[in-house]
This record gives sequence, C-alpha cells and structure tokens, in this order.
Amino acid sequence: MGGDPGVEDAGGLVGVPDAFQRLWTPHRMVYIGGENHPSDDSISQCPFCRAPGRTDADGLIVHRGTTAFVVMNLYPYSPGHVLICPYRHVSDYAEATGAERAEVAELTATTMTVIRSVSRPAGFNLGINQGDVAGAGIAAHLHQHVVPRWQGDSNFLPIIAQTKAVPQLLEETRLALRQAWDS
Repeated sequence: MGGDPGVEDAGGLVGVPDAFQRLWTPHRMVYIGGENHPSDDSISQCPFCRAPGRTDADGLIVHRGTTAFVVMNLYPYSPGHVLICPYRHVSDYAEATGAERAEVAELTATTMTVIRSVSRPAGFNLGINQGDVAGAGIAAHLHQHVVPRWQGDSNFLPIIAQTKAVPQLLEETRLALRQAWDS
C-alpha cells in the first residue's frame, strides 16, 4: 500500500477517514461551479418558482402557506437551514405585497419554533440578501434565510476551506421539520 492515505491500491476504499480527518463534500462543486445557478432571471429558470410545482419531497418543501412557502436550502450553512419564499416571482422586498411580507414574517416565526423543537439550536441567523452585490445566490426571487446556530458550530472550515460540514441529509432534515410542523 502506498500513495495517498485513505485510498487502497487494490481498488479499495476512497474517502476513508485518516489522520487528516478529511471531510468529503463533492455535492458543493455544483454550487461552486455555478452549474445549478439559473442562466437568467426568468421564471422558467428560477428554482424557487419550480419547487412548488413538484412534490414536497422532490421540491424539498417543508411547508406551503397561502402566499409563501418554506423550503430546504440546497446548499445549507447548517442543518435545518431553510428559505422562506413568496410563490410570486418578485425580487425586491419593497415590491412584495403586504400579504407576502406578513406571511414571510409569520412563517419565519413558526419556522424558528419548529426548528427549536427538532434540534434545539442556541440561536438563529435571519436575513434577506437583497441583490447580487449583497450576496443573494438567486437575486431574482426574494427569499428569507433562517439559519439555526449552535455554540461552536463554526470552526476553521468556513474560514480556511470555504466549506461547511453539515452532518444530516436534506431529506432527513426536511422530514423532521415537516413532522414537527404539523404537531
């Protein structure tokens, strides 16, 4: 056996933990490479417009409201990171209707309560990144981030490697939140 630790010469194990404790997050390459980013700002390209037309599981939808819905973030910063989006393809908070803004606010509060019951975070980051320059990954469709936080949940990875380890699959998190939502 020689070469790279974690790789066996006989066609064996790739990505096996070793002394370096590597974290393999190949799914993030799609995000980093921009492959999953809409090619334009049209409704047909918008993932937040397409999600409600899918099943909840396929669209990663936790809850559907009247004017807005709660969806798992496909590239989460932490387990339980969700987005609250109006159904309508609107990019600017000031252009959202009063009903849309009110429901986004109510869904934010309910989401925090549900996440607390499921995973007991110590706090939350809440926010809307308005426009590309403000860090919005999908600037064409307004969305509110609800990011659960735990003491010590950030370490060197986000700073050094621009990587965040998320220890739970999106569908597992979505199911836990969905079940808690209805109880």
